[in-house]
Amino acid sequence: MADPFPTDPEGAVVALVLAGGTGGRLMPLTAARAKPMVPLAGQYRLIDVVLSNLAHSRLRDVWVVEQYRPFTLNQHLAGGRPWDLDGTRHGLRLLPPAQGRAEEGFARGNGHAIAQQLPLLEQFGAETVVVLSADHLYQLDLRPVLAEHTRSGAELTVVTTETDEDPSRFGVVQVDDDGAVTDYAYKPEDPAGTLVATEVFVFDVAALSEVVGDLVAGEDEAATKDEGETDEDGDPVGSSLGDYGESIIPAFVARGRVREHRLVGYWRDIGTLDAYVRAHREILDGTGLDVAAEGWPLNRLMATPAMADTRFLSFDARDRATQALTRGVTLEVERGWFGATSVRNLFSSTSRGSARFERGGPDQVRRVLPQGAADGGVYSITTDGDGRALSRALCPGSDEAFIVVGRVRAGHPLTIETVGRWADGQFRHCVTLNYDYRGEWATMQGSSPARDVPAAFGTN
Repeated sequence: MADPFPTDPEGAVVALVLAGGTGGRLMPLTAARAKPMVPLAGQYRLIDVVLSNLAHSRLRDVWVVEQYRPFTLNQHLAGGRPWDLDGTRHGLRLLPPAQGRAEEGFARGNGHAIAQQLPLLEQFGAETVVVLSADHLYQLDLRPVLAEHTRSGAELTVVTTETDEDPSRFGVVQVDDDGAVTDYAYKPEDPAGTLVATEVFVFDVAALSEVVGDLVAGEDEAATKDEGETDEDGDPVGSSLGDYGESIIPAFVARGRVREHRLVGYWRDIGTLDAYVRAHREILDGTGLDVAAEGWPLNRLMATPAMADTRFLSFDARDRATQALTRGVTLEVERGWFGATSVRNLFSSTSRGSARFERGGPDQVRRVLPQGAADGGVYSITTDGDGRALSRALCPGSDEAFIVVGRVRAGHPLTIETVGRWADGQFRHCVTLNYDYRGEWATMQGSSPARDVPAAFGTN
C-alpha cells in the first residue's frame, strides 16, 4: 500500500494545526461541534483564520490534528479546497487518533498530540514544523517568521505579542535586547510582563524529537498528574507532557536556543465565552479582525457578501460647528453580516483641502474622549500636504490630530470625535462632528469609482 506521507526530498516545512480539543470553556457552543468549528462573524468558522493565514503564507503542507467530533470539522474542511490546499502530493491532511504505532490512541493533552505526530514528520522528511492552535484571531505572514528562524539557527521560534488582557491566562515570555527568549512562564500567578506567546511555534524537528524523547523517558520520575486528570477545557492531560506550555516549551528555553518573532497588530485568544463575545464586538466596531482585509481575506477562494461588496455611505453636516469644518462626509466601507463595517476611505466636501488618513493611532486617543462618546475606529491624519492644515483646523495648536469614527450604520446618524496631540505630549479632545445620514450606494470590489482616490477628509 502506498505510504500516505512519502518522504519529501526537499525537506518540507509542515504546518501542524492542533484542532482536537473539546473546548470546554466555550460550552455550550462546543456541545455538538469541534471547537475549531465554532461560528465566527456569522459566516466563518474559527479554523478559517489559521488556515487562511497558512494559505496566504504559501505553506503547501498543512496537517490538522483531530480528536473531538471530527466529522463536523471534516465537512467544513472539504479536503482543503476553500484554501487551495486540495493537492495530491501536498496540501491538507487529516490526522485522526490512530492505532498501530508507538504513540497510539487518543492524545493526553496537546503536548502528547505533538509527540504522536513526530514519527510522521520524520518519515515525511520535515525539517521544520509550525505548530498552531485553531482558536485565535490574527493575521500573520509566516514567511518572514520562517526566514528569521532559519537565519538565526534557533531550535524554536515563538511568535509573541503584547496583550491588553490578563497575561496570567497565557504563556508569558521574557526576551533580551537581541530577541532571545530568556524565560517562559505558563499561566503564572504573578506575570513578569505583558509579552505573551500567541501559540504559534516554529520548531526544528530534530530538536523537537530530542526534547520530547527526553521528556517521555523521564516520565516516571517527573510524573505529577494522574492519567485521568483533565485540564480546564476538560481535555485529558498526559503525565509528563501535559500542555506543551508546561513541558515542551520550558524544556526548549532551558536549552538556550529559543528566539521570538514579534506580532504587531491585532491578536485575540477566543477560548472563552467572554473573549468570544468581545472579539465579535471588535469585529463589529472595526477594531478587531478584518475578515475582508485586502490581499488577506478569510477563505480566499470563497466569495462572500462581506468580501465582495463595497459600499459608500454619505452623511450631511448636522450642525453649524460641523458645517464650518466639513459640509458632509462619505465613507467607503466594506460591510459584512450584522451590519459590521470596516472603513477604508473617507471623503468630504469643504474648502479646507484634502488629507490622507491611516487606520490606527495611540491608545491615548480613546482615553480623552468625552464622557458618553461612542468609541470606534481610530484614524490618524497624515501631516503631509493639506493634512497639516486640516489638523490645525480641527485641533488648533496641536502637532497631530486624530479622528475616532463612531459606529457606522446605514440609515443612522454618524458621530466623529477629533483628538489632538500637543507639543508637551498631552492628548486633548477637540471637537465633536455630527452628521445626518443621506444615502448609500454599492459597487463590487475592483469596480469602485474611487478606488484610486486617496483616502480623504476635506476633498474640494
